[in-house]
Amino acid sequence: MRWYFDFISPFSYLQWQKVKRLDNPAVTPVPIAFGAVLAAHGQKGPAEIPGKREFTYRHVLWQARAEGVPLVFPPAHPFNPLAALRLCIAASTTPAAVDAIFDWIWRDGRAGDSTTTLAPLANALGIDPLLIEDAPTKTALRANTEAAISAGVHGVPTLEVRGELFWGNDAHAFAMAALADPSVLADPEMQRLGGLPVGIQRRS
Repeated sequence: MRWYFDFISPFSYLQWQKVKRLDNPAVTPVPIAFGAVLAAHGQKGPAEIPGKREFTYRHVLWQARAEGVPLVFPPAHPFNPLAALRLCIAASTTPAAVDAIFDWIWRDGRAGDSTTTLAPLANALGIDPLLIEDAPTKTALRANTEAAISAGVHGVPTLEVRGELFWGNDAHAFAMAALADPSVLADPEMQRLGGLPVGIQRRS
């Protein structure tokens, strides 16, 4: 399984609490740039749409409280997550590094939008902050993102289970059901949906 995420996403933070507890060592966290994914699909993020932005923030806070997960929003949102993503890659995307960066931003409500704001965390992880701006680190993040887009990822978080993509924290139970029983996706009605005709298309 591969788990695609971006630190800009509070829903990624919420799903990470579940993903990191899976009894499956084959789950691979993959940091990607959500903004590039949106651009590839010609979409806006929920935080870019007035009204939807405020609802999304309230909804994620409600979900966190319902799931018993501490959550404090960072000083500003949306923010530039590239430094946090690159720090994660510089730290080899270990579960400990993913955990620490998510906690820094979403549990403790700290800024994670630059090399400077993340320097104390980088030092705590044993990473030279200069590696955040290192060319190979940037290249690795671009490669992750391009591979995710090629795989069909259109949002974060996304959990890939046996080649099927499950988007969103609220789809976690669906993904686990399909993991436990592949026939969940194999019944006739599920299969029919893949070829369902488009009835109308909005003009751009």
